[in-house]
Amino acid sequence: MTKRIALIPGDGIGREVVAGAERALETLVTRHGLPLDWTTFDWGAEKYLCEGVTLPEGALEMLHRDFHAILLGAMGDPRVPSNQHAVDILLGIRFGLDLYVNQRPAKLLDGRLCPLRGFSKSDINFVICRENTEGAYAGVGGNFKRDTVDEVAVQEDVNTRRGVERILVYAFEYARRRGLKKLCMSDKANAMPYGHGLWQRTFTQVQERFPEVEARHLYIDTLATEMVRNPSQFQVIVTCNLFGDILSDLAAALVGGLGVAPSANLNPGRISMFEPVHGSAPNLAGKNIANPMGAILSLGMMLEELGFSEESTRIAKGVADAIHQGISTPDLGGSLGTCEVAQWICTRL
Repeated sequence: MTKRIALIPGDGIGREVVAGAERALETLVTRHGLPLDWTTFDWGAEKYLCEGVTLPEGALEMLHRDFHAILLGAMGDPRVPSNQHAVDILLGIRFGLDLYVNQRPAKLLDGRLCPLRGFSKSDINFVICRENTEGAYAGVGGNFKRDTVDEVAVQEDVNTRRGVERILVYAFEYARRRGLKKLCMSDKANAMPYGHGLWQRTFTQVQERFPEVEARHLYIDTLATEMVRNPSQFQVIVTCNLFGDILSDLAAALVGGLGVAPSANLNPGRISMFEPVHGSAPNLAGKNIANPMGAILSLGMMLEELGFSEESTRIAKGVADAIHQGISTPDLGGSLGTCEVAQWICTRL
């Protein structure tokens, strides 16, 4: 059955890196016969500024009904200071489609990219499973006496038993499915005993279902320290929305930066969304210097989720080969442009 993909290039460099990923997609379809089809949607700042439309009416229903996956570029434009269009589109899709898993792999493709001394590419290979629909990003809160000296701002950290349990179960099942033996859950229950106490109690119960996985708990500050001290000790990390957001950017720095960082927003068995995590970088847009590798690796994650594991591996190898041979954009010390790097990887495919 043909798998249908929705491409949303978005804003800034998102449009450039998604073009590179689309070129890789075309290569796999035309040269290797993958049964894939895709449609591009112009949702982003330009549409919002021209038409006042962020996420069109009925968009979520259409995506859920007609598509198997979404590849998103990036959202954000200085012409929209409130960033309302980005909030409506990105968070609208995440929350509207209940994409409760944010999966961020941290795999070192070349030892030269790691800022830590003494680590090679075989030492750093773990994944962060971040709860993606609750926590401090749930949007619950408000302001009282705004813009006065007496202003009060309240931002609630929302944790439900259902939400916590399902991300923990996903992380354990991910470890079991891939034959991984080590899982670490992180919270801050010593300072947030109500919300993160729920995480600890649920973790204790869930880990009993997976005796083959060596599960441990670290407070978030300790985990961040350990990730820098010795990242090779980790295989699967699971944590809340806010902490997962911070940790995954730290993890990206360990393997070469945001330019090579892919991600997946998943609801297993349903439509999911894949995106590089570097943002729209308006100051870099139009200069042909953005790194397309994060977008191409996100395409690889999407192909694996759709059942095309061989092609996913082929993409990862193509990106790794490019890095080994110095085929890269300036952020990795190279001298080539976005288009040239994407074309080289496509030729490799």
